[in-house]
Amino acid sequence: MAVPGDPPDGTPEGIGGGDEEFRSDEYRSVVFDEDFVRAARLQEFSAQERMGEHARAVRSRSMWSGGSSRPRTSTPGRGARQGMLLVLLIAVAFAVAVYMGLSNPALPPAIGRAEPLTSTVVPLAPSTAVPGGRPVDLYAKSPAADYRVGAAGINLPGARRTHHFTEGQVVTALSIAKDYLVQSSLDPDVLAGAATRPVRVLLDPDQTDQFDRSMTTPSGDGRHAVTGWLVRFDPGTAVVADTRVRVSGTLAIDEVSADVLEVITDHTFVYAVRPATGSPAAADGASLFTVRRELKLRFDREDLTARRAELVTAYVMAGPQDCSTDPAEGFRPVLAGAGPTTVGPAASDPYASGTPRRTAGLCGVLAPPTPAGEAPVSPAP
Repeated sequence: MAVPGDPPDGTPEGIGGGDEEFRSDEYRSVVFDEDFVRAARLQEFSAQERMGEHARAVRSRSMWSGGSSRPRTSTPGRGARQGMLLVLLIAVAFAVAVYMGLSNPALPPAIGRAEPLTSTVVPLAPSTAVPGGRPVDLYAKSPAADYRVGAAGINLPGARRTHHFTEGQVVTALSIAKDYLVQSSLDPDVLAGAATRPVRVLLDPDQTDQFDRSMTTPSGDGRHAVTGWLVRFDPGTAVVADTRVRVSGTLAIDEVSADVLEVITDHTFVYAVRPATGSPAAADGASLFTVRRELKLRFDREDLTARRAELVTAYVMAGPQDCSTDPAEGFRPVLAGAGPTTVGPAASDPYASGTPRRTAGLCGVLAPPTPAGEAPVSPAP
């Protein structure tokens, strides 16, 4: 017997058996409870709302509505409270980040300042009478006979890259060191005390104040000796008689840290000088004056870019000089014909290879000149 609502001829074949069968087969696992309905993102307008001028049959439900279809009240729903809490947490995190950034700013790494120069200048007193003559003859009879002239005597070693510096940077450090030696030891105006700028421009700016003070108010305090920075002759005592200065020595380079290269220079400079007063044309009025300079120069990456150096230490032996004179302001050679003026400690030979003696104190004794190829002879005690 047919029930109300059934088709007159029964249910056609291939069609489910009504709502119960449809519900049980297709949506058996779906439960349309109250929470499911409230969580829906789309909500159908009510019959009364659909009678209005709405263009759509459904409305989108915002997460701030709290998932409720009830009229809005002053108290937000659970979803709204969660959203507000999320926004609050984000705002707090942002505020903390800003505060930490302002209270603990990321400071750039401190750039180390160049160390002040420390220098030792040791005058070497003659042990015999100072020979005089023409510069060419004096050189030929001295240990400097085979030395090269001027900058040609300052040879750069083979350059290789280090762990943190390229080969090009190593070459730059060596060339700056050579430039410093040339300007501070060979420039005629610097030797005469007429110029200092050629040396000053090669120094790190952190050392220029110390350099300027040394030039204006020299002192033998180990910090402000003119002769620690450069070679200068006292213009009232002697002048250079031959600009072809003889030079021999070595340069060595080492990486002392990831950001610093260090160059050690060890050179002997031999000058022909004559008295500052009297006849400059006297054939036998010249004498030799020898300066042994051992310098330590450092270069950071900024120095290499700017082509400048940090002169860290200078150890200088120079003679013949009188031990009673202070060489801080300039060298005062004992000139041709003058005899020994001081009896001091064991002789210091500036021509000897290896590390210069550092036990001479503030004054040493200059070894007598020995022709090239002969072993130096120390004076009898």
